[in-house]
Amino acid sequence: MRSIRAEDYQDVPRAVAVMPKHYAAGSRIAPHSHPRAQLLYATAGLMMATAEEGTWVVPEGHALWIPPRLTHAVAMHGAVAMCSAYLSVEAVRGFPTRARVIEVSALLAASLAALGAEPVLYDETDRGGHLAALVLDEIQRAPETKLTLPLPSDPRLRRVCLGLIEAPATTFDLDAWADRSGLSRRTLTRRFRRETGLTFGQWRARARVVRALALAADGWTPRQVAASVGYRSIQALRERTKGLLPMQTSDVRTLRSISFVDPRGRVESEAEPLLTVQETKPAAYP
Repeated sequence: MRSIRAEDYQDVPRAVAVMPKHYAAGSRIAPHSHPRAQLLYATAGLMMATAEEGTWVVPEGHALWIPPRLTHAVAMHGAVAMCSAYLSVEAVRGFPTRARVIEVSALLAASLAALGAEPVLYDETDRGGHLAALVLDEIQRAPETKLTLPLPSDPRLRRVCLGLIEAPATTFDLDAWADRSGLSRRTLTRRFRRETGLTFGQWRARARVVRALALAADGWTPRQVAASVGYRSIQALRERTKGLLPMQTSDVRTLRSISFVDPRGRVESEAEPLLTVQETKPAAYP
């Protein structure tokens, strides 16, 4: 039987070692790292990964590229089926040095599934070796998504970001956050973009969508999801989500699986009253 222990795949004398695994809803994996690089592919459900440099949401049909030895934690939203591919350091020279969420093509998905059916010590000159080479090539070619929340190194900006993650529905505007961080509006704006690559508004909108996807995967109703992340309109949240998930094949599947349809199968009407968005105040900074 194939092992479901990550440590059993770190010294395998093959470029790619594949491990399928299932997790119950609400499961968490404590901070850890691997000597090898990892492709964390969500075949079902949604995962949220966190590290010092950022937060990533990994819906069905997507995967998180994790460089070697990057310490990270993972939380499961809904029941999750994943496929981890552990890649040798030698095989990933020239690959990205930062974590990122990628779209998983049909070819990459099929290659991972097929390689998972091969022996762990597959014949490198035969089918297994060809599949491993295809997996590596497809990972390099895969387009990056916007499902990343980069965290700045400046502790003042970092506290702002953590406050937004903690309370995405807060109505504090840019001036309020600048005042709380002890920075001028201009300085906060300039440093925020320099350190994250995003404007304050773009980062905040992305944080709300990331939280919304996680809550939807946890089974919250559309109105609850929209209200909890600061949207009074379900349609507005849906459109914002589509803006982060371009309408490729895998993204259509993702939106259909968690796209704010209530558990009874009825799309909620925009005419129905939404939950009131409560004024949520982040905890005061120490």
